[in-house]
Amino acid sequence: MQWQPARPASSPARRPRRWLLGALLLGALAALGAAGAIWWTLPDVGPLARVNPQTTAFIEIRRASAREAKKPFHLKWRWRRLGDISPYLRHAVISAEDARFWQHDGVDWEAVRDAAEYNWEEKRLARGASTITQQVAKNLYLTPSRNPLRKLRELLITWRLEDRLSKRRLLEIYLNIAEWGDAVFGAEAAAQHWFGCSAAELSPAQAARLAVALPNPRAFSPAHRAPALDRKAERLLRAMRRDHLISGTQYDRAMAEVTSLHRTALR
Repeated sequence: MQWQPARPASSPARRPRRWLLGALLLGALAALGAAGAIWWTLPDVGPLARVNPQTTAFIEIRRASAREAKKPFHLKWRWRRLGDISPYLRHAVISAEDARFWQHDGVDWEAVRDAAEYNWEEKRLARGASTITQQVAKNLYLTPSRNPLRKLRELLITWRLEDRLSKRRLLEIYLNIAEWGDAVFGAEAAAQHWFGCSAAELSPAQAARLAVALPNPRAFSPAHRAPALDRKAERLLRAMRRDHLISGTQYDRAMAEVTSLHRTALR
């Protein structure tokens, strides 16, 4: 019999790590199963294409908080068609909240990347990247929580909204459900509450002040004076001028007006 050298035993490092592959597979299946379960429990957003919502999750959260604190809750909310809302406010809100609103599919991945890089450098969650559609999903159906499952539901609802509704309808809904103060929801109520005019009559400066309040309207209302908010409002006015929404004369008048509006709002 011809002698053959013994085959060396395979080292543990080279053995297929079947347990690791199995764990990864099980994890992937579990994630898919969870996503599937969440998908089947998502709200039916189709009717929103034709019917205005009668309430929102955020309105009910504020109502419950007032009830718990034994305080009155006098909701200020009146729906307005998109055409009955000032074009200055429409432009300012898109510029401030979601510059690529008309191009993305519900999630602005460029903004997500930029926010992630900024937050990494700052070592804190200093900047978000929610689109208008994501905010519609959150305000209508969810809570302000940053729970990962809540964020997953927000993402799935966002894609449903983008699939079923037009961009114009999404913008109309957002401008009508956005929170602009204590029990103040929607552009019409905000215009009446802060400036004593209708949403259609908002000036460029008033629209800019409302738009810069949106990230935290309960803390930074149009009555709140801060240099950073003034600068943001001025940037929005420059964008209106750049996009030929206002004339040079309107721009000069609005720039002079924007920093004094907090006094008007406080009256």
